[in-house]
Amino acid sequence: MSTGTHIHVRHDARPEFPGIVHVTIDNRAKLNALNSVVIREFVEAVERLGKDPELRGMVVTGWGEKSFIGGADIQELSQLHEPGAARAFITGVHEACRCLRDCPVPVIGRVNGFTLGAGLELMAACDMRVAVAGAKLGMPEVRFGMPSVVEAALFPGLIGWGRTRQLLLLGDMIPAEQAVQWGLVERVVAPEALDAAVDEWLASMVMNSVRGMRLQKKLIRAWETLPMEQAVQRGIDIFAETHEVAEPRELLQRFLDHQAARKKR
Repeated sequence: MSTGTHIHVRHDARPEFPGIVHVTIDNRAKLNALNSVVIREFVEAVERLGKDPELRGMVVTGWGEKSFIGGADIQELSQLHEPGAARAFITGVHEACRCLRDCPVPVIGRVNGFTLGAGLELMAACDMRVAVAGAKLGMPEVRFGMPSVVEAALFPGLIGWGRTRQLLLLGDMIPAEQAVQWGLVERVVAPEALDAAVDEWLASMVMNSVRGMRLQKKLIRAWETLPMEQAVQRGIDIFAETHEVAEPRELLQRFLDHQAARKKR
């Protein structure tokens, strides 16, 4: 189904992938670039989907085979004539990234082509990323008199400070093959293998406890901002929270029973 004009939402109908949803950004005339309308529709869709208690995982991609997200809409950027308008637009880009980071389930970035500027920031906000071989990634803002901002702040944690400086200060594009070496994406595959690679991760995802994955993502999100001692303590708190229900005990007992049955064979 579609949400608004630019966001297509498809619930995976395959029985082996329950609770998986695919979200496609469709601004095909502009390499799936983000403008204010696209951003608003995207945030509304992701936040609505995140409220589904049966949701297990989300796949985010761009329409077609050429581009994941080609950046922010240049036409709209060129019309930002004063700081207030600029602040409103870039806050929207941040909200698009934030809704993925705050989505309670794992988000896979299916990177199917050009991924630039705001698109690369949105990609970085995903939990895992698989890209097609030959995809180009870059942050060209400095070439247009602007710094890279908002979720570009995630890059040092992904690729280190030196590579972040190279990416942001030079404005050059890098191929997916270099991006995987840096740690900007986790995997690079041939175009015809992209969906199979996504399915491999989904197959692991659906084997997991929904509540366990949600608590794990919640903890990872906290780790991003907390000092080490507080991050460790937060883990203790969430581990205790995990045992407010019987599910861990039941799943562990099921594993023990399975192991015992195997030994008797």
